[in-house]
Amino acid sequence: MEKREKIAAFATGFAGYPLLEMLWRGRTHWSMALAGGLSLLFAYPICTKKSGRMVCCKIAGIITAIELVFGIIFNIILRKNVWDYSGMRFNLWGQICLPYCLLWLLLAFPVKALCCGLKKICKEASW
Repeated sequence: MEKREKIAAFATGFAGYPLLEMLWRGRTHWSMALAGGLSLLFAYPICTKKSGRMVCCKIAGIITAIELVFGIIFNIILRKNVWDYSGMRFNLWGQICLPYCLLWLLLAFPVKALCCGLKKICKEASW
């Protein structure tokens, strides 16, 4: 993966994740921009090199794992109370839950398409 692809993937996730959260919940936290950037940066190589449904499972797993780590850091350790899923069924420490894991699985399909589009743009770019 080239440097410009890494920058494009991180920047797109950095902007996209909080935007999705604003549309879904009506609010966000600055840490979600960082989580989004890291999520797309880690998902990008998987999205652009492999095809199939298993890729979407891996993407959802990456995003869920990053949410768990960020939840532990920002919600439990730093007590910022960015989110709390403890009232939802099948949650882990109130930081991740099955319904949102399934939502990420559905959103993994457009994320994969987005990554493929970014790869094409980066190949054609002269910067």
